[in-house]
Amino acid sequence: MEHTQMLNENRDFRRLYGRGKSRAGNVLVTYALRTRRGYNRIGITTSKKIGKAVQRNRARRVIKEAYRLLEQQVPPSWDICFVARSKTCRVPMGLVQKMMRQQLEAIGALQKES
Repeated sequence: MEHTQMLNENRDFRRLYGRGKSRAGNVLVTYALRTRRGYNRIGITTSKKIGKAVQRNRARRVIKEAYRLLEQQVPPSWDICFVARSKTCRVPMGLVQKMMRQQLEAIGALQKES
């Protein structure tokens, strides 16, 4: 991820959940908030409801890869948080990417392909 940093602070996640726009699907939930930074930040949340560590880590890897493939289409200055659902680790990465694209477009955080 070239132009993206990770969200680490709890206050950043809380601000994103409270003020950000959100879209939910059966595979992924996306929160996004426009910022004044010149770069993007992403955070990934996987709870213990998803499964044991192996499933949670797979869900994180799948989400990171799907975002990496879409990163060039996301303009700078966005904070984005992806929340994994229980299906995230059991579906193909292409489906997660498709859902991520739809949710980011609905929020307005994705440039249209030209």
